[in-house]
Amino acid sequence: MGYAQRKVVTTAAKLAHVSSQHLKALPPKHTLQGSSRPANAAPTVFDAQSWASSQPPPRSTLAAFAHRIGLANVVPSTEVIEQACTHPSFVQLFTRQYPDRPLPTTNASLATLGNSLLGLFATEYVNSSFPHLPTRVMKAAVSAHVGPTTCANLAREIGVTPILRWQRTPTTVANSAVLHADALASVPRALTALVYQYRSLRSARRFAEKFFFSREVDLRGMIKFRDPKQTLLETVAKYGRERPISRLLKETGRYSNSPVFVVGIFSGADQLGEGFGSSLKMAEYRAAEDSLLRLYLTRQPPHLVQLPTSTFPDVKGGLFDAAEGAEGAYAPVSMGDSEVLYGSAGRAGIRVPGARSTAGGDDLEDYL
Repeated sequence: MGYAQRKVVTTAAKLAHVSSQHLKALPPKHTLQGSSRPANAAPTVFDAQSWASSQPPPRSTLAAFAHRIGLANVVPSTEVIEQACTHPSFVQLFTRQYPDRPLPTTNASLATLGNSLLGLFATEYVNSSFPHLPTRVMKAAVSAHVGPTTCANLAREIGVTPILRWQRTPTTVANSAVLHADALASVPRALTALVYQYRSLRSARRFAEKFFFSREVDLRGMIKFRDPKQTLLETVAKYGRERPISRLLKETGRYSNSPVFVVGIFSGADQLGEGFGSSLKMAEYRAAEDSLLRLYLTRQPPHLVQLPTSTFPDVKGGLFDAAEGAEGAYAPVSMGDSEVLYGSAGRAGIRVPGARSTAGGDDLEDYL
């Protein structure tokens, strides 16, 4: 066995989906130049890595993958799964290996459609589940649910790595670099588009709920406040509640080296939040932060969450193909004041409270 044969066998062993049993000789003749090569030309070296990467995965592997993710009865054939696992960067590698063959079908259009669908599903899910979430935090939550990192991790978990066809490309003037994570992230998006294409919008949403929204995302770490006291004052004024007041609930070791204070913030008779610390300022800061987190992270009960896409009929076909079906009922939530943007007063320099606020032109004062 020569060097080329040993190299391709070693490479094929690393890529489990590559099989060389159907080849009569290694290296294949089409990978080497024919007799028309000039006599003074440099000798041709067989690139085993490129050849192994250009080979299609076995049909049995694609069928097993489709059954594993529950799409065996959705897609008509394994060719569709192969298309969903073929990144557009693979075309350049395929052209070098097989210049005379037609170009393979990639998942470029499917990934674009799936990305739009996942963004739609995630936005309505987060907005309906957490109605008081600030806009920036909602965008971060949507990215955490269906962003590139989440899609790449999901692709690894469902076993896309052995059947992914792609090629690493450097950064150019027109295009950015293509990394392995970028190619992996395109596959879950393409699979979502396939479910929408061969089933319905509701089926695609159920697919997203099963694989994406079933994950726990820590929204608490995404919310940060520069000045929780000031933000809490403006938020309470926006909702027309009584001005918040800090009260010392418990304390121990005031004159020792490690004192602990527990401060609660009240609006009238209602306690908004509670915090502790080694000083009164620290405890008050944490209490104000806890009050805001309790408001923004208030979650709608699951049985009361109604998504706008649930109104579309659950019939086979795309969104426009199902336009003649019966639409479901939808009761939109009431729209309230916009979120408090701390420090934004406009050109006039005057902060305008919300419509339900009774704080009018009162000055904000310290409530310690």
